[in-house]
Amino acid sequence: MAKHAGQIVSKGRYAWVVVGEKTMLEVMFTHCAGLDVHKKSVTVCVLVPGKQGKARGAFKTFGATTKALQEMKAWLLELGVTHVAMESTGVYWKPVYNILQAEIEVWVVNAQHIKQVPGRKTDVKDAEWIATLMRMGLLNNSFIPDEAQRDLRDLTRYRAQLTNERSAAVNRVQKVLEDANIKLASVVTDIQGVSARQMLTALIEGEQDSEALAGLAKGRMRNKMAELNEALSGFVRPHHRFMLAELLSHVDELNQKLASLNERIEQETAAHEALVARLDEIPGVGQQTAQILLAEIGCTVEQFPTAKHLASWACLCPGNNISANKRRSGKTRKGQKWLRTALSEAAWAVSRTKDTYLGAQFHRLRARRGAKRAAIAVAHSILQIVYHLMKDPTATFQELGGDYFVKRNKGDQRRRAVKTLTTLGFAVELTPIAG
Repeated sequence: MAKHAGQIVSKGRYAWVVVGEKTMLEVMFTHCAGLDVHKKSVTVCVLVPGKQGKARGAFKTFGATTKALQEMKAWLLELGVTHVAMESTGVYWKPVYNILQAEIEVWVVNAQHIKQVPGRKTDVKDAEWIATLMRMGLLNNSFIPDEAQRDLRDLTRYRAQLTNERSAAVNRVQKVLEDANIKLASVVTDIQGVSARQMLTALIEGEQDSEALAGLAKGRMRNKMAELNEALSGFVRPHHRFMLAELLSHVDELNQKLASLNERIEQETAAHEALVARLDEIPGVGQQTAQILLAEIGCTVEQFPTAKHLASWACLCPGNNISANKRRSGKTRKGQKWLRTALSEAAWAVSRTKDTYLGAQFHRLRARRGAKRAAIAVAHSILQIVYHLMKDPTATFQELGGDYFVKRNKGDQRRRAVKTLTTLGFAVELTPIAG
């Protein structure tokens, strides 16, 4: 179909206008601004239509306080600005977003997508470059969740950090015990268990007799009295007792904070209890992982057209790197570390399950691609399941079973088994079982 001059042609996320036999980028936003955001200042470049259709720019620098940002918003509205773009610079974009979002459409864009030309680096140039890209529709808006979801993100991310801090403190306890020739961790599974904690408390209080310490064991731990007696024989100095007391006190404090956080998170997710329960049915996904999914993705997936879009946003799909018709390493991109970490942990957990589809997928891929790549592939599958459960409120998880891949390709499995037995020197004749 022939195209005539002046006709607008839509292709992808760009709009092209035909001029004779050539095309050029069409202006997408006539009144827009680019913001170069810093901790103490915000440099603004506003582009509005000028004479002969050319853009006319206005530049101004504001402070980063609430009063200064209110003045910036008034100035933008006075110039008729409808769209604003800025880099996702740490947390400094949040005060600007909070002030502008009610009356101006604010785009927060990935800093890697708007790299400036080398050798032209100033705040004014950066703001002008962002505004120019925004005007021509060459930017992608990042997904900014609503206030409730942002609050839940703060809670779940802080909980993850405290959990890591607690693990580090427990490792320090183990380091002190090794320095004192105490091999308690070689006998007990959990050094923070009831029996182990009572033994550590007795050590701190000055108990030196290994038999007396071993006698504090509870339940099935008493079956290991001989091993405990030998493991608790060491050289505990006052320095070790002081360090153990401080570290255990720190662990107790972290446990209290984590309990408080868990209670708060449960209150925040109480309205979505049914969705959390359905996500909890997925092997490897527990309640805390389901809460992280709600915090990072949201309670709906309307912002993602397909499951593949969600996987791409979560950086759990292969990259695309082709040059000179040669496909190079397609490593996954770095990003969304909180969601990626939670799904990776779920994948490793499901690798230890039996008679599950996801567990069979992990072991099937591990044999060919290695354990780490298999874990990422399973995490991708879990995310796709999550997408469909969130998209359809009536959907429930259906377990396909650990023998799914065997049943799917019975002919291939039969040929492999016959070939293996033939290689071992057996004559094989297959007879189907009746019924």
